[in-house]
Amino acid sequence: MTEALKELGTHIELKRPDCVLGWNVTHGELNVDVAPSSIEGLVDWLKSDRSCKFSTLVDITAVDYIGRAKRYDVVYRFLSMYQNQRIRLRVSVRDDQLVPSINAIHPSANWFEREVFDMFGILFTGHPDLRRILTDYGFRGHPLRKDFPTTGYTEVRYDETEKRVVYEPVSLVQEYRQFDFMSPWEGADYILPGDDKADVKT
Repeated sequence: MTEALKELGTHIELKRPDCVLGWNVTHGELNVDVAPSSIEGLVDWLKSDRSCKFSTLVDITAVDYIGRAKRYDVVYRFLSMYQNQRIRLRVSVRDDQLVPSINAIHPSANWFEREVFDMFGILFTGHPDLRRILTDYGFRGHPLRKDFPTTGYTEVRYDETEKRVVYEPVSLVQEYRQFDFMSPWEGADYILPGDDKADVKT
């Protein structure tokens, strides 16, 4: 299997040297680094080339490397049911860099790209409807960025008196952190469920 993937990597690099920045085989999967401007052309070629036929888009996601100049890796995973092979394409982009949409080639990319935009804030040019898909339309920030605060910026709740959903800034004051010490490790003087079977007097 590894040899077949190496042959495939060599084939792709020879046929599309304008797109491939580098490639390797790890964990039984071919990984190809692609320039952002070339992603659309390479995906289209991988779908139609007789030796590849990567006709199924499995997933699009991203990884945040916050300290790196090219902060994000946009990762595409494809399956060739004809060749029984998988490939992973990786595009490294800066914080403000745009990525071409592959929605015209793989319509299933529509929601995947929307999710990457929603969670990471990465913009896809040529996308027909790039808007949030998992968070609310009024949501601020992108939750899977590593600089996103763990408690978020606002909290959403239904206000019974106003009979509507209200947005409020998150404020965790010290009084919020109340410790009742109701834990067997804190020396509480009570019997936990199940401990009543033990003879506590001996």
